[in-house]
Amino acid sequence: MIFNKKSRIFITGVSLLFSLQAAAAAAPPEDTVSLQHGAHRSGNRTDADMERWRSHRLGQFIHWGLYAIPGGEWNGKVYNGAAEWIRSWKEMPHEAYDNLYKQFNPAGYNPQQWARQAKDMGARYMIITTKHHDGFCLWPSKYSKYTVASTPWKKDIIGPMVEAYNKEGIDVVLYFSIIDWNHPDWRTSLKTKEDTVAYGRFKVFVKNQLKELLTKYPTVKGFWFDGTWDESWKTDGAFSDELEQYLQSLHPGLIIGSRLRADEKGARHFDSNGRLMGDYEQGWERKLPEKIEDVHHNDWEGVMTIPENQWGYHARWTGHIKTANELIEMLARSASLGGNFVINFGPKADGTYRAEEQQLAAQIGQWMKTNGAAIYGGGYAGLEKQDWGYYIRKGNTDTVYMVVCNIPVSGYLRVKIPPQQSLQSATGLESGQPIPTTQTGRNEYLLQLENKKYDAPVVIQLEVKKGKERGEFEKART
Repeated sequence: MIFNKKSRIFITGVSLLFSLQAAAAAAPPEDTVSLQHGAHRSGNRTDADMERWRSHRLGQFIHWGLYAIPGGEWNGKVYNGAAEWIRSWKEMPHEAYDNLYKQFNPAGYNPQQWARQAKDMGARYMIITTKHHDGFCLWPSKYSKYTVASTPWKKDIIGPMVEAYNKEGIDVVLYFSIIDWNHPDWRTSLKTKEDTVAYGRFKVFVKNQLKELLTKYPTVKGFWFDGTWDESWKTDGAFSDELEQYLQSLHPGLIIGSRLRADEKGARHFDSNGRLMGDYEQGWERKLPEKIEDVHHNDWEGVMTIPENQWGYHARWTGHIKTANELIEMLARSASLGGNFVINFGPKADGTYRAEEQQLAAQIGQWMKTNGAAIYGGGYAGLEKQDWGYYIRKGNTDTVYMVVCNIPVSGYLRVKIPPQQSLQSATGLESGQPIPTTQTGRNEYLLQLENKKYDAPVVIQLEVKKGKERGEFEKART
């Protein structure tokens, strides 16, 4: 059966319409508000440092600090919130928490072991909490006495960690909380002149600590900021703008997400004209986008906990605990939408990992050793999503991977190729064997999986080339 000329014109028109819609979605918004401290760039960064970050796709997040000592419990009572917030719990006296540093002595801390586990999992970068909201520093900061240097451990935590991860070829990003419950000059809002003066000193403190971190650990690739939602921070867009530019001048190529900045109108992440502030979109926490339009065609990163909402170590994991296959599917979904996926771990107070985390890391690593080619350097494929899973295109090549997470009872996988393209081949990534393929319509194919039980997502490598479609089909007529 053959398409007639009108049909070809129609398909070409539809293809052009989709192209125009995609271009419109990717186009930056039109400025309607005059801003001094809004976004300074339209579109994604294309330098080598950003390209490297973008290619990593899988990362590890580590929440570790004094909060690991109580582990979500105090005086026989369980705190149901995220463990690192326990100081804000009415059952946890501030004085008791602020003196936990006297117990911090992680005899089981082995940064080389941590780094090997991350590498075996397949992580290409990691994020470590240098200082969370409690203000306790895992490095010996000269600007604070509330640091690891004052603990029984005494030694720097961050330096050996950076060195160990770098030795394994893993990039390091430093988490830093602007909120600091321990600092006398920190304010949530500025209600008096005295508040303004105090917060002025606090901003100097923040800038000094960040410069100190870049100076002590010059191989780090970026900062991951947190605690920037207070009115005191949001109402000073000039300072966060200046701070970002200052840090990137100290460390050319430094990568900073959208959580740091606010414009002079108080807008965060996106300025008042809807433009992204920072190098990538950072609003995806314990959730992921559904479609490419959700991320505005920006670079982005999703961070995910293993239990429902625990970051730092909590002795009791409750609710749903994600499996390795669930996390792998989330990783595939993230890569298919051009984003990085970061899995969180919360080490115990003694510096060791809970057994569940170690097992999950090993299971994910086993899958990545076979299928990592589909993830690293992968991105949006531009193919119509099907119910079986996700398409991931390898850079700007003709190679597209199918990550099959939901195998149909029939064993047949439907593949739709855009007009003026053709499916050249389909190969099992693990087996290296061709996948039986039948063309069922114009640009539509059925791939037949082997009839067996699958215990993890399956990856199929497609070669999709531009050019005349294979086969001649006419639209159904009634």
